[in-house]
Amino acid sequence: MEHTHSITSQAPIGSGFGAASTTNDVIRGIDLTGKTAIVTGGYAGIGLETTRALVAAGASVIVPARDQQKAAKGLSGISGVEIEEMDLMGPTSIETFAKKFLASGRPLHLLINNAGIMWVPMQRDARGYESQLSTNHLGHFQLTALLWPALKKANGARVVNVSSWGHHYSPFIFEDPNFEHREYETLSGYGQSKTANILFTVELDRLGKNFGVRSFTLHPGAIVDTDIKRLLSKEKLIEIGVYDAEGNTIYDATKGLKTIAQGASTTVWCATSPQLNNLGGLYCENNDVAILDDGGHETDRNSALSIGGVTPYAIDPESAAKLWKLSEELTDLKFNVD
Repeated sequence: MEHTHSITSQAPIGSGFGAASTTNDVIRGIDLTGKTAIVTGGYAGIGLETTRALVAAGASVIVPARDQQKAAKGLSGISGVEIEEMDLMGPTSIETFAKKFLASGRPLHLLINNAGIMWVPMQRDARGYESQLSTNHLGHFQLTALLWPALKKANGARVVNVSSWGHHYSPFIFEDPNFEHREYETLSGYGQSKTANILFTVELDRLGKNFGVRSFTLHPGAIVDTDIKRLLSKEKLIEIGVYDAEGNTIYDATKGLKTIAQGASTTVWCATSPQLNNLGGLYCENNDVAILDDGGHETDRNSALSIGGVTPYAIDPESAAKLWKLSEELTDLKFNVD
């Protein structure tokens, strides 16, 4: 009988990799020839490094991008990547992208829901939804739902949702997900969207495993060399602890301060590692399954760097099922896995 994974399986498996491991380390010896992958945001930062690693291992990679020029520039020099137009805050563009992919008849072996925004002021999409929830979770929920036939067709697919330690900033607030009745605080919005990534993974894996589709989620680390910090001042980055007093990037993988190649490694490990065969619905970090952070250690929201783990509220099966229903309502979409 297959072992069913509950909260108790949220524990390290002794992968042999660690915080300083890079994408090259984790993908060594893995052949992805004949496999097709889609990487959202796969043209910049850790998304670009993820694309590079998958292509190097032989995969065909499709990168949907809102800004195709920026994507072409970022991906120049990497052959065998297709760039398509898609905006995660635009439901119609997600539909158009998914339809075009399904029409190609290809199975989808890897869906890497990597794109994300952070530190943004209050913005709403055309439906009135808060932008971090819209981009980081709802857009990816819709994309995954529409691509589901191609994921099933792969006879063994993985969906990887890039979350963050930032899920500690906020549980999912079902009563007011779009900040209509509470004051907007950007990190709370980010935290809620990252908790949503994890809850989505839990339910997606539960429903998808009978069809050979397993799901994983992860914290990449604090990767300073990406666009996500573009709205922060140098002073703020020094205060957070990712820049030194002179404004230079600090690299210290033990504190989660990673290079891009280290930051993307857990995504690539989740997507490709045979160590995760027959597992799923797990939150990973530092190229292993993460511990459960049940409040046994002090957490300071300004020093996420040295504290790991996933909160119980982010992997709660009941909340995961509830979020699935709410996401269907908000996206006006029935996500049927059968």
